[in-house]
Amino acid sequence: MAEVVDEPRLRNRRHVFNDRFHAGEQLVEKLVEYKDRVDTYVLSIPAGGVQVAFTIVKKLGLPLDLAVTCKLHIPWNKEAGFGALTWDGILFLNESLVSALRLTSEDIETCVAEEREVIRRRVALFRHDRPFPDLEGRIVVIVDDGLASGYSVLATAESIRRRGAREIVVSIPTASTAAINLLKPHVDKIICLNIRSGPIFAVADAYRLWYDLEDKDVVEILRRLEF
Repeated sequence: MAEVVDEPRLRNRRHVFNDRFHAGEQLVEKLVEYKDRVDTYVLSIPAGGVQVAFTIVKKLGLPLDLAVTCKLHIPWNKEAGFGALTWDGILFLNESLVSALRLTSEDIETCVAEEREVIRRRVALFRHDRPFPDLEGRIVVIVDDGLASGYSVLATAESIRRRGAREIVVSIPTASTAAINLLKPHVDKIICLNIRSGPIFAVADAYRLWYDLEDKDVVEILRRLEF
């Protein structure tokens, strides 16, 4: 069961970060034990996770790569998801939500096909022909801008585990209590500054400035990191 590290003064508060870059700066303080370690890799989930990871890798001297995992969007509500698909084909479904929404197998297959195409395009744009890093025996820090359901990180963690990572650390600015509980049995450590409980959770509520990132924004950050 994962160790959970949070920031007590930020529990159940909203609008605690100026933006994603500011959130990354705050996370650095919780990650100093990994500074300059040769056995540690940061994997960020685009798009929002790349902005959060920017300061982390710059200040801690850690290598960055991308885990191109996509949320499976509910057909009639693109802001919400019912599972996640990784770049290497690992699929996790929120079975209880699938049942509650009465999604058919055809609905699911259509959504998976759509996200698979998004992943293909993003991998080509962000990673080109760059080989995926060897994670055997490594500590891997997964970074995203927040967890509502937690399924994107859950699927990413499963891929990393299969690649032989020694330790999986999830580092996120904000998350729902439900997402934390979902992940705890599957990773080794969770660092989350702003954990919020309650029936309604939106990642955006943790930020004073929130906006959707486009692929070109990710490309620009990767250029600044010389990725």
